[in-house]
Amino acid sequence: MSKPKVIVILGPTASGKTALSIELAKLVDGEVISADSRQVYKGLDIGSGKVTEAEMQGIPHHLIDIANPEQRYSGADFVNDAKAAIADIVSRGKVPIIAGGTFFYTDLLRGRLQTASVPPNLPLQAELEKLSTEELLAKLEAADPIRAANIEQGNRRRLVRALEIVATLGHVPVPETPDSEFDFLVFGIKIDRETLYKRIEIRLHDRLENGMQEEVTNLLTNGVDPQRLIDFGLEYRYLTLRQHETLTYEEMVEQLFAKLRQFAKRQLTWLKRDEEIIWKEFPVKGTDLLPETEAFLKK
Repeated sequence: MSKPKVIVILGPTASGKTALSIELAKLVDGEVISADSRQVYKGLDIGSGKVTEAEMQGIPHHLIDIANPEQRYSGADFVNDAKAAIADIVSRGKVPIIAGGTFFYTDLLRGRLQTASVPPNLPLQAELEKLSTEELLAKLEAADPIRAANIEQGNRRRLVRALEIVATLGHVPVPETPDSEFDFLVFGIKIDRETLYKRIEIRLHDRLENGMQEEVTNLLTNGVDPQRLIDFGLEYRYLTLRQHETLTYEEMVEQLFAKLRQFAKRQLTWLKRDEEIIWKEFPVKGTDLLPETEAFLKK
């Protein structure tokens, strides 16, 4: 029996993944599954670049607004929810199209990475959240130097999760690469850095002008813990710091733009290691993906 076919669209932040996935979905009768670690949360809209109903153009989207900001949504949660969404889409004769910038999620689903089956330890998480990022990293280096050497060292959520696994298993297991239950066609948007950084800058100012600061204010007013927003990183981190007058507006914009560029650079480095990607030069239209997509769906 053939495996369900799934299309994946990858690319750095601000490269046009969302718009491209919608264009392709309209061409092949598809539906979009978001692979974004912040778009799963209700209320994190402008800062996460969440697609609007108008932008969806009638294309159903999955795994958006499915958790509250106070909840912890993990990579394992994504894999389970994505598998359910794929099964639902395929059962109705549609084509699943995954798009998003959390490559950790897509690599887990594709079988390129694995997560340890360790349940959340909320008391331990609460204790670890009291530590600085530097203290978390030092703790992981002492407990599991192998994992500490290859983890994203500024990512508090990954550090906390790694320490949670270490507390249960003694170390973070080295991942294997099991065969996936799906057949994937993976596209990547190739964009030069100068163009990408300019798009990031324009998008940042557009979001600020369209209410991103007010969004953070509303989240705080509605009881979301400031540290939780800081942990979401990037826009939510710096706008929360600005809200508490830790930064001036000019400092916030300057530092956030620098962090967004660094984030995009890390994404590009991650994608370069993926030999399954079919690269398409920016700007990419849905029709640019049709030859490979049609051949893939027919085989």
